[in-house]
Amino acid sequence: MATTSRPQSTLEPAHSRASHENPQPTPRRPHAGVKTGWMLALLGVAVVAAIIAVASAQLLEEGAASGTDSVITHTAGRGELLVTVTEQGEVESATNVDIKCEVAGGSTILWIIPDGELVNKGDRLVELDASALEDSINTQRINYEKARATMIQSEKEHSVAEISVREYLEGTYQQQLQDMNAQVTIALENLRSAQNSLEFTQKMFRKGYVSDLERESQEFAVQRAELELASARTAVDVLERFTKAKTVEDLESQRDTAHAKMLSDKAAFELEEARLKRLESQLSKCVIVAPADGMAVYANDRGRRFGNQQSAMVEEGAQVREQQTLLRLPDLNEMQVKVAVHETKIKQLRPGLRALIRIQEKEFKGTVTSIANQPEAGSFFGANVKEYATIVQINGTPEELKPGMTAEVEILVEHLQDEVILPVAAVVEQRSGFFAWVHKGESYERRPLVLGPSNDRYIAITDGVSEGETVILNPRAVVADARSEPRGSGSTNVENSFGSAPADMPPGGPSVPGSSGRGGPPGGPPREARPAEATSPGAGPPGEAGPGGGGPPAGFNPLSLDTDGDGMISRSEAPEPMQRVFDRIDANGDGQLDQQELTATRGRGGPERPPDGAPDGPAGGGPPPPGDAGP
Repeated sequence: MATTSRPQSTLEPAHSRASHENPQPTPRRPHAGVKTGWMLALLGVAVVAAIIAVASAQLLEEGAASGTDSVITHTAGRGELLVTVTEQGEVESATNVDIKCEVAGGSTILWIIPDGELVNKGDRLVELDASALEDSINTQRINYEKARATMIQSEKEHSVAEISVREYLEGTYQQQLQDMNAQVTIALENLRSAQNSLEFTQKMFRKGYVSDLERESQEFAVQRAELELASARTAVDVLERFTKAKTVEDLESQRDTAHAKMLSDKAAFELEEARLKRLESQLSKCVIVAPADGMAVYANDRGRRFGNQQSAMVEEGAQVREQQTLLRLPDLNEMQVKVAVHETKIKQLRPGLRALIRIQEKEFKGTVTSIANQPEAGSFFGANVKEYATIVQINGTPEELKPGMTAEVEILVEHLQDEVILPVAAVVEQRSGFFAWVHKGESYERRPLVLGPSNDRYIAITDGVSEGETVILNPRAVVADARSEPRGSGSTNVENSFGSAPADMPPGGPSVPGSSGRGGPPGGPPREARPAEATSPGAGPPGEAGPGGGGPPAGFNPLSLDTDGDGMISRSEAPEPMQRVFDRIDANGDGQLDQQELTATRGRGGPERPPDGAPDGPAGGGPPPPGDAGP
């Protein structure tokens, strides 16, 4: 295997050339600050590093194209392949006793036991603010006593109403009936006596002993007795038919009304009593004690402290809501690891897979028990990263493990034996599939591959390369076809990729008014040419990276910052990054940037390069390196 050495580069660092051309020290601008100088110095270092990196990449590409790189080969062999998924996780207890805030409406934490403290059953864990509850209890006790007094009065009124009904039926009515019956008896006796007297008077009148006036008087006495008897009997009838019924209805109505009021007042009293008891129970819940032995762990999600979650932190002085978990008492005898697995690997996992868990230089064996169906909530810094919570149970009873420890979990997905394997570097993915370059005599043959499972280092080969064949381990560096899709590899089957086009769609796809696509339709307007200064050697189009680049993005018009419409950009109109180098761009020093100054700056590679006539820093328009005198 022949190797050739790459010729040494004769490029001289840009800052060295600048120092040879202008050996005089760069004068210090009186209007620039020390802070701006340091920032420009750091920016200069970055620009120089970027130029060196681009030059090195060009040299590497030229060397690869000329075939000066060494060919590294590898002989395909059989062996075992472990396909694993490795992720970071956090140790937690498989069973936890959650300590929650049970105060209605939430409260404020006045005191809380330190995080990670070992506690015994009955130990005080949290004290919540009870001042508002105490005021509510005092007010409720007043309402409770008022309701109790009203209920007692209603009960007495109901009892009186019931007695009144019995009193009338068993007492007043009977007495009235007896009195009226006595009047009827008296009226009967008076009528009999009057009739007897009238009969005797009539006998005496016939014999001439009584006058006619006496006889008429006696007849009137009989009529009066008859009227009195009829009145007495009518009174008895009225009492039994009407007076009794009316009086009973009235008394029973009063009794029922009193009973309904008594029930209402009793319900109101029970309601006030329940409120008082609930408030008193809430007061007792302001002091939370440990229900069992264990370690007090704050219920703060460490993964969301810097995210966009709205959950309140558990700490002294924090406002907590009702049913919010404040502490957890984990069972240290049953531990597990919660791992966040990326969405590209989650399909490989299933419950029951074995796992190797590394925690602080100790290794444990584990088993995957559950995989979440929904991704975890993303934080502010990784909102687009989708990860699924996977629980790995630690086998046995581990010792000296605490919740929150960082764990590295390696899950065994598949164990292959006696398989043809190749290093991952020997396989090249191209548009038409995966390929390797196999040694054939004095040349190398491009082979399509059928791949099997893989890990970070090796990949199983189902078909394409046999045991004992030699493949190139660095094909992209030494084979031109490996760096790009070979010509004549076949056209893309658009229908297989995107489906069939609608019948009414013209060839080439739908046309968009005012848009000509990449090259424009036949007869359409030609594409606009790039500015002359952007196509000069080493400059590159505006906004593109590379030597001489660094300008504003393509299509950006700096005069769009002109808010007052005077055709120039003042210091107040310029954004903060432009204000830092404003004096460098302002060639005439009038405090305004016109179109000519902006165009000249873009042509030199960005606003960081000083205008013509100003003292230059390093070549390329960057600021002076650290240590040089800055503006």
